[in-house]
Amino acid sequence: MRTVTFLLIDQMLATGTVLPLEMLRGAESRARVEGRTEPLRLVTASMDGQPVKSRCGFTFQPDMALSETPNSDLVYIPALWRNPRPALKRSGPLLKWLRDQAELGASISAVGTGVCFLAEAGLLNGKPATTHWHYFDRFSADYPEVKLKRQYFITQADKLFCAASVNALADVTVHMIRQLYGPAVASHVERNFSHEIRRPFEEIAYSEGAVRLHPDEDIVQAQAWLKEHCNTEVRLSEVAQMFDMSVRSFNRRFKLATGQTPLQYLQNVRVDMARELLQSSNLSVNEIAEKVGYQDMGHFTALFKKFLSTTPSEYRATVRAKLFRVNT
Repeated sequence: MRTVTFLLIDQMLATGTVLPLEMLRGAESRARVEGRTEPLRLVTASMDGQPVKSRCGFTFQPDMALSETPNSDLVYIPALWRNPRPALKRSGPLLKWLRDQAELGASISAVGTGVCFLAEAGLLNGKPATTHWHYFDRFSADYPEVKLKRQYFITQADKLFCAASVNALADVTVHMIRQLYGPAVASHVERNFSHEIRRPFEEIAYSEGAVRLHPDEDIVQAQAWLKEHCNTEVRLSEVAQMFDMSVRSFNRRFKLATGQTPLQYLQNVRVDMARELLQSSNLSVNEIAEKVGYQDMGHFTALFKKFLSTTPSEYRATVRAKLFRVNT
């Protein structure tokens, strides 16, 4: 069982906690529908275990004090309303706990001024980060060793994720769900929580030292080749030969480096490309299938549904639905 800890801090903005919590609950529920038994342990924690009052006036009763919190696989830090400095001065134990969790390999996501806790803990030194636009100048002055990326709503440095807004936090959470449960569950949650067209996490985030980076240079080149040629007929045996490997060796090294077989990787690339075309183009589904390397429409539809639990047509209808229309 994986543990997700939501930190509760006085005068926090409740959406930074409630939104990802509900999205993860939705993911867990969808995974059960698909027959997967991988529950999440979602816990809330305040520094002393006492109730925390949010900026909107709601009071949150935490599950436990920080000292009782188990080691976490994923941690969420909410934004605070206005100046975070007073809260930071009272947060010595929290900062130590964050350093300990990072050392143990936890992924940590912070939104808005919550990013200041990661910076204050020293976890962002020499790494990219972003925060709410209103605090850019103060953040730069307080944390000169952090590489502030003002033009990005999301940054990733290994397992540290910074989101500038609640909308960006939703994108980070979809990315986390994809890592936990796969693309089908992530797509289901994304479509239920956000109907508007959204670009993939990989296109909108500034990533440095992403988790999936690996040192096998031959496989890095093979990945690049597969992405570049994903719209053509690909024979993996020929790709293996191109990189001077047997098919068995190619499959083994590719899986070791990326966590996927070459075929799985190629299918992911093609489905992601199809998603983008369904969102942003007026090409027919048949034309999109051909553009991502599939001549057999039935095979393409079945593969798309396997990955995203919806057909290409249904996916397009959802992400491009109009919220209103003007009668003329």
